Amino acid sequence: MIKYYTVRNAASSELIVEKSRFIGHIREAGSKDEADRFFAGIRGTHRAATHNVPVVVIGAGMEFQWAGSDGEPQGTSGAPILRMLTSEGVTNTALMVTRYFGGVKLGTGGLARAYTATAKAALDAAGVVAVESGVAFRYEIGYAYMDKLKVVCERGGFALGDPVFADVVSVTITAREEDAARVISAVTGLTGGAGRLIRRADCEIRA
Repeated sequence: MIKYYTVRNAASSELIVEKSRFIGHIREAGSKDEADRFFAGIRGTHRAATHNVPVVVIGAGMEFQWAGSDGEPQGTSGAPILRMLTSEGVTNTALMVTRYFGGVKLGTGGLARAYTATAKAALDAAGVVAVESGVAFRYEIGYAYMDKLKVVCERGGFALGDPVFADVVSVTITAREEDAARVISAVTGLTGGAGRLIRRADCEIRA
């Protein structure tokens, strides 16, 4: 079951509009603190910029939404970027647009269009990914089952984490929430019930 959509990768974009240089920076952010650290890094890199406009949307239901303007006229920068992000259905995302003023005033409409276009170009460069509800199982199994377990996971569409080798093999298997019963059945069938379930935890997986 899809919980929300977010950006696939960190990315950037650049547009020149009437001699002003606009640079979009985007990445996934799971909290306001994480977004603030991202923004601080950009401000540090672009100290000479005229404006660094921050926007963040957080929560599976977009519960937290915040946009700044960094001195631009009201409604011309952060607000239209925020509307673009929410209309695209993207959350857990931090986006900042840097502007270097080129000497030509764009007007309120021109500013809004330039900021939105830059932000949308950054989003397109990053890509969008669905995040689904998942389950992570930690098993202990015998060495003899590892090769067959890899095949079982590939065929079942389960993600097999890196094993830890000791007296037995400790391994994590991650699957969609609706496939949890299939994981248990597959490991039980493969090991004849000898596979020991150590931990089961909810998680998120990217589609």
